[in-house]
Amino acid sequence: MDIMILLYKVERRVAVRAAENWKDYRLLDASDGDRLERWGDVVLQRPDPQVIWQRGKDHASWGQVDALYHRSRQGGGRWETRRKLPKRWQVTYGELRFYVSPTGFKHTGLFPEQAVNWDWYGGQIRGAGRPVRVLNLFAYTGGASLACAAAGAGVTHVDASKGMVNWARENAAESGLGEKPIRWIVDDCEKYVAREIRRESFYDAVILDPPSYGRGPGGEVWKLEEKLWPLLKLCVSVLGRSPLFFALNSYTAGLAPGVMGYMLEALLPPRFGGEVHSDEIGLPIETGGVLPCGATALWCKG
Repeated sequence: MDIMILLYKVERRVAVRAAENWKDYRLLDASDGDRLERWGDVVLQRPDPQVIWQRGKDHASWGQVDALYHRSRQGGGRWETRRKLPKRWQVTYGELRFYVSPTGFKHTGLFPEQAVNWDWYGGQIRGAGRPVRVLNLFAYTGGASLACAAAGAGVTHVDASKGMVNWARENAAESGLGEKPIRWIVDDCEKYVAREIRRESFYDAVILDPPSYGRGPGGEVWKLEEKLWPLLKLCVSVLGRSPLFFALNSYTAGLAPGVMGYMLEALLPPRFGGEVHSDEIGLPIETGGVLPCGATALWCKG
């Protein structure tokens, strides 16, 4: 197939899907480089590079934040608390429960926009009519792992950070999923996949959520644009003979959904058939509109 035709085929599907089913999370407003969020009973203000508009901060909660994040010019930043907060607290999404805690790099331990993908993963698993084995890579605090386990899948949760894996295990326990078939693996994701291929341990679904930038244990630099293609080829090789789905997530602003979709289109349908869809995912803003928060490319057998 001609490359330009293939690119058009993927690009024309690009849209924005919003995580609209939250009750314990709300994006109250977004303006002047910041987002204003309610996590349970806690209101946080933190910077967001996508919020380049200046619509004014007229929402009443801008003046009632419990904590706000100040970015440092040297990197990182700090939280300024306006009232005493617990070290962590819980929010729920359907039957799932998550601990939330403001971290030193402005994050809270949860990306709420990913809930729209959790719903999709769960629907694919429930509709499969067979046992499903899921490999979740760069799995963080376990949102996707819990959604898949709750839908009935066996899950292998892999992350290089022991602290994140422990956080995910706590989330699973609080969600009533502590006894579900979830394997908790602290390891380098690429090396783990390579070993699984050598062991002929294959999966029905792969969820890939790699970082945009980072450093490995030996100080090696990880840049998503340079590492993604060989990583994708490796991860496709860990799929079994009749896979169910493959999901690729990215928060890199320069990596368009259509590019991500093109890569999956080049690797998966020639081998397994099925279809690829790519889009932006985001959060509905209560004062109007949707805040784009990342991109996703999804392949499913259909």
